[in-house]
Amino acid sequence: MNHSIDIDVGGTFTDCFATADGTWVSAKVPTTHHDLSVCFSNALEAIAGQLGRPVEDMLADTGVLRYSTTIGINALIERTGPKLGLITTRGFEDTIYVGRSRQWGDGLPLEQVRDLATIRKPEPLIPRELVAGVSERVDSSGRVLMPLDPDDVREQVQTLVDRGATGFVVALLWSFANPEHELAVQEVIREEYPDTYLGNFPVICSHQVSPRVGEYARTMTAVVDAYTHAALSDQLFRIGEMCRKRGYQRPLMLVHNSGGSKKLTRTRAIDTHAAGPAAGVFGTATVARLYGLDDMLFTDVGGTSFDIAVVSGRAISSYDFRPIFDRWRVQGSFVETKSIGAGGGSIAWIDEALGRLHVGPRSAGSMPGPVAYDQGGEEPTVTDADLVLGMLDPDYYLGGRFPLDVDSAREAITERIAKPLGVDTDEAAWRIHHLANAVMGQEIFTEVALKGHDPKDFTIVAAGGAGPVHACGYADFVGARRVLALPFSSVFCAFGSSGMDVMHIYERTRRLALTRFMRPDAAADLDAFNEVVDELRAEAERDFALEGFTPDQLHLELEVDMRFGTQLNSTRVKAPKPHLSSQEDVAELCAAFVDEFGRQFSPEAAFPQAGIDIQELHLKAWVPATPAALPESALDGPGATPALTGHRPVHWGPGHGTVETPVYRHERLRPGNRFDGPAIVEASDTTIVVPPGWDLTLDAYGTCVLERTTGEEVRP
Repeated sequence: MNHSIDIDVGGTFTDCFATADGTWVSAKVPTTHHDLSVCFSNALEAIAGQLGRPVEDMLADTGVLRYSTTIGINALIERTGPKLGLITTRGFEDTIYVGRSRQWGDGLPLEQVRDLATIRKPEPLIPRELVAGVSERVDSSGRVLMPLDPDDVREQVQTLVDRGATGFVVALLWSFANPEHELAVQEVIREEYPDTYLGNFPVICSHQVSPRVGEYARTMTAVVDAYTHAALSDQLFRIGEMCRKRGYQRPLMLVHNSGGSKKLTRTRAIDTHAAGPAAGVFGTATVARLYGLDDMLFTDVGGTSFDIAVVSGRAISSYDFRPIFDRWRVQGSFVETKSIGAGGGSIAWIDEALGRLHVGPRSAGSMPGPVAYDQGGEEPTVTDADLVLGMLDPDYYLGGRFPLDVDSAREAITERIAKPLGVDTDEAAWRIHHLANAVMGQEIFTEVALKGHDPKDFTIVAAGGAGPVHACGYADFVGARRVLALPFSSVFCAFGSSGMDVMHIYERTRRLALTRFMRPDAAADLDAFNEVVDELRAEAERDFALEGFTPDQLHLELEVDMRFGTQLNSTRVKAPKPHLSSQEDVAELCAAFVDEFGRQFSPEAAFPQAGIDIQELHLKAWVPATPAALPESALDGPGATPALTGHRPVHWGPGHGTVETPVYRHERLRPGNRFDGPAIVEASDTTIVVPPGWDLTLDAYGTCVLERTTGEEVRP
């Protein structure tokens, strides 16, 4: 079995990356939102066509098939999940509606959070009449203060069933410290509605999904997982069965938002959310190691959104400690990415009250798509502006497979943007393009600066179908001087998942004092620490055994959330040793925490005299995968004339105007070729735009390396 196939579903296109016998191929097909199994099948057909083989033969020779899906988030956004009942501790039935008083703004961009006149709480996933409290109480140490009454549970369950509940979430106070009562509620439900009944109900307990402190976030993690479970299960098992019938003999692997992948049958629903961008971050770390670069920025300009992430030290180093899915605050160690509504399909519009131009966050998506798609879209988008400017070729979009209507795009920009602003069409299109770059550049600058980095020190990876079109533009905004557009940039997230390890992160809340206030030599409870580590390790070995791996194949890494004694928030630290055997080991762990805290927040902010506590332990377990090998070619000379296909007028904005710009065909370029901007490089699945002041060199891996040759950053 010599094929590896990775499929990534996006808002507009579904991407596919496949390797075979040391080579790679890629394909893009439109995303079919009404049924994602259709675009999955279309992607397989497209990649089989690239390989020149029937799908059945290709799948029979495939060793691993990985899938990044948006089924779960679609169910959340469209509110198509099941009717769930929530059982919680009596007196805390309103926890998910109070939402720590932050639900108003969770998951919304800043401009909407500030719009107090129109901001609203999200529609709850579970209506209030389907929430029931039961009498029980466990304290923070796990001690039972009030026993659970099984008869009370049966009564509440029956009430919820009579009100229409078709599944249950059980989230009791402090259940992560002692899950006895949650398990008892689960058992009562199964006794009342056994599997032999047509009316048996799935039951998800919060401690099984997220055994961590934080009542609201833990409850919502279980609710979101349960809400998306059915939709994911139905479609994914149908996709898996389709693959088996067409010759695939291995388990379907799902990409996780933690930066790894696992079997479909060993995956929680919540692990699949935002898996595509996580794969892109993993791919960026792979590229960083290949090029020997320490600091890189993953940027993905798709049709619907703009995703970014910081990769420092050639590895995934940052997790989102307070992740929000849709409008819901959840828990988990998910790769930290930021996403805004700015992509090729982002709609340009005029604020009639202020007469100001805006781009996004609304998107035309894949249907109807930009006006130029000629599928019924009427509102101009960023792609329409790029086309009108001359940056895109209407006859060679996606290699000529998807011709664009430039006249319709020009008319839409003229009527809806140019005339209201009192400018000509080219100027209006440039303003849309430039504003999109500015919005994306501002997001990059904020994300990098908040982490204490200088964006000028970073190399940008241009990913997504529209990434190479805009990368130099938003690089100018932040002052970055180098951009990499890899030969598979438009399917970069699918490439990223191709090297993903089989990996999972096991977590547990356990509060332990390592040192105490003004007593750095106070003895820590080593046995309690080691007991938790041993529990997590046993869980990992048992879990991976079901994946078909032995303990000898397993790699383990322990990370610990720590804080000073007077702090509210914690900092995650890689533990120097997986077990603590002596007070010297404790001192080494504390020193690692002080160093990491100082690196993130300044050494002057450290306060070890306050004592140092452990809040949570995270054990990362993985079996390494082999990343796709990128073929390396010998370098030719700098001359790129054989790749030149002609010239066309491109509008480059103020100071340059419309210039007859050379157009090169990407597949005809040879490693070592170099030329100055302005220039356009057209590939079968994307376009690389080289503005004035930049140059392009094709390196030995087929990557377009773009570097700024003049001037500094251009802040709008």
